Amino acid sequence: MIFRYLDLLDISLPLFLAFFGSVVAALLLGIVLHEFSHALAAYALGDRTAHRLGRLSLNPAVHLDPAGTAMLFLIGFGWGKPVPFNPYALRNGPRAGMATVAAAGPLSNLVVAGLLAVPIKLGWLPWHNPFAVFLSVSGWEFQDYLGLLLGSAVLLNVILAVFNLIPLYPLDGFRIAVGVLPSDMSRTLAELERYGPAILIALLALPFLTGVNPLSEVMVPAVEGITGVLTGV
Repeated sequence: MIFRYLDLLDISLPLFLAFFGSVVAALLLGIVLHEFSHALAAYALGDRTAHRLGRLSLNPAVHLDPAGTAMLFLIGFGWGKPVPFNPYALRNGPRAGMATVAAAGPLSNLVVAGLLAVPIKLGWLPWHNPFAVFLSVSGWEFQDYLGLLLGSAVLLNVILAVFNLIPLYPLDGFRIAVGVLPSDMSRTLAELERYGPAILIALLALPFLTGVNPLSEVMVPAVEGITGVLTGV
């Protein structure tokens, strides 16, 4: 992903640094809070597995996967360390408990996005999409850089939430669907778990092989709609 925006260096070094710093900060915030929320939900429901392993923490070092983080910056897709939990130790049962713990991650991203969008929605700060084309930052003031930082955090947290809600294993949406669907449908979907990673990789590879991007066609309207509601832009 970073390589796609190296051309910003030809436009403006401050622009590239503002873009890079905002995206890095937003991704760190989103991933760490996402994984922490999984651990917190499991702990609140009675499972101490993540707590014993030190995952009930806001320390980025315990949640970031080196390979996943590198891939995130290189190609725009990555992952944090999955939070281990025992569904049979959750007080509201394995199915509902699994769905609750899984939902906590995307929900935390949406809550953070909503809170950080307040200054933009109220007009206190300008909206700057980190992936828009910037021509110059020569006239930017402090509020513009702060708007870029918050805009990045809002947009990327919404993207993380929407992507993770896709009902494909190993994404959170798969565990949510297995937990909330009627028993017959849940069992049928659970049997597809082993195919999830291959399907997800194929969907991510399609744009490079065919130019067709089904994930983008599904995600972009959802991301734009949610971001628009949160920011008022």
